[in-house]
Amino acid sequence: MSDHAWHFGFYAPAGFATERAALDRAVARLTALGHSVVIDPTAMSREQRFSASDDERLAAIARMASANDVDVAVAVRGGYGWSRLLGRLDYGALAAQPKHWLGHSDFTAFQLAALARAGVVTFAGPMAAYDFGAEQPSAFTFEQCFGVLDNAAWEIECPLDGPSPVVAQGTLWGGNLSLVAHLVGTPYLPDIVGGVLFLEDVGEHPYRIERLLYQLLHAGVLERQRAVLLGAFTDYQLTGSDEGYDLAAAVAHLRARARVPVYTGLPFGHVRDKITLPVGGRCMLEARDGMARLTLSHYR
Repeated sequence: MSDHAWHFGFYAPAGFATERAALDRAVARLTALGHSVVIDPTAMSREQRFSASDDERLAAIARMASANDVDVAVAVRGGYGWSRLLGRLDYGALAAQPKHWLGHSDFTAFQLAALARAGVVTFAGPMAAYDFGAEQPSAFTFEQCFGVLDNAAWEIECPLDGPSPVVAQGTLWGGNLSLVAHLVGTPYLPDIVGGVLFLEDVGEHPYRIERLLYQLLHAGVLERQRAVLLGAFTDYQLTGSDEGYDLAAAVAHLRARARVPVYTGLPFGHVRDKITLPVGGRCMLEARDGMARLTLSHYR
């Protein structure tokens, strides 16, 4: 699975762990593969909907950053919590203590802030409970994660629906759409021109997705990119009021308005099978006839 023995650290910078057994499974799987795992106290604690107080979650981040026995700091889960911490993080100190920060969902807020404030490259990918600790883990997710971690460059081929042929390259960035839109107008959104933006979300109706995309469109974010890659948008329910308006309709509307190539089908999001994407690295996109090659680099 991996040609390198990694030292993982599990910490909970946002929501609390909802299932202890998932963490146990994650530890067992990673150690069986020859890696080691350190578990931060926040991985097991709870305060309201958070894993711990803001101060203690900040301390957990600092512990991950300074720990000599942690190479890869993996968020236990998302939820909500990073937004409270963005103005209190020492981004210079984080940049001076290189780690592989890994996660998705609410973790997007930290990823974009770290990139904007200090040029720190982080990794959008699996989390401890949801992915490494899943009852039925995804071999694809494991392969993609360790492929990126173990190599200075990584290539992915996958079906993508969108304009053809297109070749685009630039800084890879993005993550959870709600969090990307949330940071517009703040010092925590990177000013990326000529980038490749990827987006996903969970539990948002297509009209809400369209509205969030409009925020990025009106803010000038979308049209400064060379390509927009849409991943999975899951766990929403259409109603009788929609009358044919669905996610495909929202995407079609975006494509008619935004002067940037928009693709759907990126295997990333709140789904079992996901790729790992270096936020702040470089991406070369080559798309033709419904297939695409993504070459990821410059993330070490």
